[in-house]
Amino acid sequence: MTIKEFNAKWQRYRTEGAYGLDIDDPNVIDYLDKEFLQESERNARFYYSQIKVKCGTSRIYTNSLQKMKWEETIDKIMMNPPKKD
Repeated sequence: MTIKEFNAKWQRYRTEGAYGLDIDDPNVIDYLDKEFLQESERNARFYYSQIKVKCGTSRIYTNSLQKMKWEETIDKIMMNPPKKD
């Protein structure tokens, strides 16, 4: 999934005028897609506006209580890219 596809899929949960996800890493995108699916099922008021890297670490602007966990996991994913065969 690309950033564009992710943002289109989760558009209804994105605040109006916000750009959404801006981290072009397929592992991050896949991780967030799975997490957003779970969050949208348990939190009827879920929304997000931006997901980006700022000052070397990820930042997620959301009302989810999972925010810190997501940021920590994204940082780990970006620090440990998968090994190529």
